[in-house]
Amino acid sequence: MRKIIQVFIVLLIGVMTSWAQEEYDAHLVGHVLDEKTGEHLPYVSVQLKGTSIGTVTDESGHYFLKNLPVGKQTIIFSFVGYETIELPVVIKERTTTELKTTIREVSQMLNSVVVTSNRYATKQQEAATIVNVLSPKLFETTAVTCAADALDFQPGLRVDNTCSNCGKTELRINGLQGQYTQILMDSRPVFSSMAAVYGLEQVPAAMIDRIEVVRGGGSAMYGANAIGGVVNIITKEPVRNFVNISNTSHINEHACYDIHTDLNASVISENRKIGAYLFATHRTRSEYDRDNDGFSELPKLRSTTAGTRVFFKTSAYSKIIAEYHHTTDFRRGGNNLDLEPHQADIAEQLRHNIDAGSFAFDWFSEDNRHFVSAYSALQHIGRESYFGTGRDTAAYGRSTDLTSTTGLQYRFSYPCGIAKGDLSVGTEYTFNALHDRMLGYHRDLIQDVHVIGVYAQNEWKGNQWSVLVGARLEKHNFLTNPICTPRATFRYTPVEGLVLRAGYSSGYRAPQAYDEDLHVAAVGGEVSLITLDPQLRPEYSHSATLSADWYRQFGKWEINLTAEGFYTYLQDIFMLRENGKDAAGNLLFVRTNADAAWVGGLNIEGKIAFRLSPFAFSLSAGYTYQQSRYTTPQQWSPTVSANTRMFRTPNNYGYLLIDIQPVKDFTISINGKATGSMLVPHLAGFIPQDDETITPSFWDFGIRLAYDVHLYKQYCLEISCGVKNILDQYQRDIDKGQFRDASYIYGPSIPRTFFIGLSLKI
Repeated sequence: MRKIIQVFIVLLIGVMTSWAQEEYDAHLVGHVLDEKTGEHLPYVSVQLKGTSIGTVTDESGHYFLKNLPVGKQTIIFSFVGYETIELPVVIKERTTTELKTTIREVSQMLNSVVVTSNRYATKQQEAATIVNVLSPKLFETTAVTCAADALDFQPGLRVDNTCSNCGKTELRINGLQGQYTQILMDSRPVFSSMAAVYGLEQVPAAMIDRIEVVRGGGSAMYGANAIGGVVNIITKEPVRNFVNISNTSHINEHACYDIHTDLNASVISENRKIGAYLFATHRTRSEYDRDNDGFSELPKLRSTTAGTRVFFKTSAYSKIIAEYHHTTDFRRGGNNLDLEPHQADIAEQLRHNIDAGSFAFDWFSEDNRHFVSAYSALQHIGRESYFGTGRDTAAYGRSTDLTSTTGLQYRFSYPCGIAKGDLSVGTEYTFNALHDRMLGYHRDLIQDVHVIGVYAQNEWKGNQWSVLVGARLEKHNFLTNPICTPRATFRYTPVEGLVLRAGYSSGYRAPQAYDEDLHVAAVGGEVSLITLDPQLRPEYSHSATLSADWYRQFGKWEINLTAEGFYTYLQDIFMLRENGKDAAGNLLFVRTNADAAWVGGLNIEGKIAFRLSPFAFSLSAGYTYQQSRYTTPQQWSPTVSANTRMFRTPNNYGYLLIDIQPVKDFTISINGKATGSMLVPHLAGFIPQDDETITPSFWDFGIRLAYDVHLYKQYCLEISCGVKNILDQYQRDIDKGQFRDASYIYGPSIPRTFFIGLSLKI
C-alpha cells in the first residue's frame, strides 16, 4: 500500500509540474441555435474533446473559448433535452475561429454519454453493455427525495422495504438480493456492507446528477459483489452560476408528514478553471402507523446532508476533482416513540454521522491517446443504535465503519487495422474497518477487510461492431487464494439504430461477518441475531446476457425498444437458517452455504416520444419476467416445508412513466409501478409459528402537475402538486402489537400521499 501511495504522489507532482498549458492566442467563438425554432439556447455545454477546456453559452446563446491548442480539434455540444453532437474544427495560431451550430431537441435520453459500462466516457449506443440512465428530469417528475425512491423506474430493478421498525430498504437487480449489487459513488466503491443497509436512502436527490445502472455482472471492472449489477451514483458538478431553492411537503390521510428542503448553488470562475457545486438538504418525516396499533410501519426520520464538489483545471489536459459531504441521519421505529428506546416494548433507533469524500486527478495526452487517473475515496460512519424489545436496557450499541479506496487507471487508445483499440489497465486497493458493539448481547465484532485488485480490458471498436475482453484478479484477505473474474462482451450493429449485444462475466462474494442481511431485527417480542458458519465458503457466479436495442426516429416521433435476456448461476450460495436461542434468549440465525441457485428472465423496455412545439408527449414502460430458484429445496425453519423458490422475488414486475406538456410551461406526469405476487417469510410471534405467505399483486400509481412561472430573464418559479399511491394499495395483513414480525412487510412503501412543491431557480 505504501508503494502505491508513493507512486501516486510522484505521478501527481510530475504531471502538475510538467504539463503546463501553452498559450497560442487561438480562440473559438460562436452560437448555438435550436434546430427547429432558430432560437438561441442559453447554458449549452461547449467542450473541447479530450481536454479540460470548456464553457457554456451565455444568456444570449453565444460562447467564447480562448487560448486553445492549435490543430484539428473536436467540439462537443450538449444540453439537457437535446441531442449531443460533435463537430470538427481547425484551430489556428493567432486566429479567432467562428463555429455556429444548431442542435436538435429530443424527448428521451436515448444516447447519453455514460461511464459505468467501460469505466470511461462512451455513448450509450456504443457501450459494450446496456446502461440505463436515471436523469434529473425523472427525479423531478416523480417527486423522489432520495436515490432509493428513483431506482424502481428501471426494468429489472426493485427497491423493497424489509423492516417496519427502521425502514431498511433493499435494492434487487434481476431477482438477486441487495448484497449482490455493487453501489458506487462517482465510480468509487465506498459503500461498505454497513453503509449499504441504509445508504440509498441517505443519498438525497439534490446531490445527484444522474444514476447509471448496469444489469448483470460487472465484476471484471468493479470487483466483488457486482454479480447482480452496478449502480453508479454520479454527483452534480458545477456547470454555470446559479442558485436553486426548493421544498416539497408530503402529507397522507393519517396526517403523517414528510418535508424535504433543498438548497443548491453552482459557482464558476470567469476563466472557468475553478468551480464549485454546493448542496444542502434537510428531510423530516413523522412515523406512520397504518393499523393504529401504536407500532410504526414507517419510522420517523430526520436527515441532513451538506457538501460540495469542486474542480480545478491545472492545464488544458489535466484536472483535479474533489467531493465531500456530511450526513446526519436519525430514525426511530416501534412504539412509544417519544420516550427513551428502553422504555418501549419494541424500539429500533439509529443515529448516523457520515463523512464521505473523494479526490481524483485526471490527465489526457495532447493527442487524446493516453489517459491517466489517480483517485482516492473515503467514507466514515459513526452509528449509535438501539435494537431491543421488552424495555431492555442492554440493547444499546455503537458502531464505526471506515472504508477507503485508492486506485490508478491508465487507458491507451490506438489504431488497429479497420478498428480502434482501447486498452485499460488499473489497480485498486480497498480497505474496510468495522467495529460493531452491542455489549448487552455479548457482541463485539471487529472486522478488517483488505482487497487488492488489478484489472485489464481491451475493447476493439469498428464502425458496426465492438469486442471487449477483460479480467480482474483480486486478493481478499478472507480468502486463501486470489480470484480471477473474467468478462467478455460483443456488440454488433447490423443496420443503423439496431444494436445487438451478448456478454459473459463471473463474480464472487467473500464470507463476511457483517453483511446487509445482518440487520438486527425485532421478531415476536425478541431480538434476532445472525452469525457465521465456521465452514462458510465464498459464493461464485456465472452470468450471461443477450439483448437487442432498437432506436428510430420517424419525423417528430422517437422510438426505443429494448429486450434483454439474462441468466446467472450461483454456486455455494449463502443461506440463513434458524439456530435456536442464545443464553440471553435472543433468536439466532446462522449463515451457511447451500448447494446452488439460478435466476433467469427477460427485461423489456419501450420508450416513445412526440414533440410538436409547444405540445410534447413521452412514454416509458418496462416489464420484467423472471424466475429465481434454488437447485435443491431449502428449509429455513423447522415448521416450514423446504422450497426451491427464493423469497421476495416476484415473477412479474414493471413500471410506467408518462409526461405530457399540453401547453408551454405546464407539465402533467403520471408514474406507476406494478409488483406481482411473491413468496415472503413470516416469523412466529404475532402468529403461532413460522410460516410463508404468497402476497397479492400491487399497483402503485402517482401523478404530478407542474407549472413554471417566469419571473425575470432566466429566473423561474416552479409550482407543483400531486398524489402518490393514488389507489392506496398497501399491505393489509400487517402484524400487530408487541409480538409482531418487523420484517413481515411488503408492497408499496408509503400509503396514499399528497404533496405540494415550490422550486425557485435563479
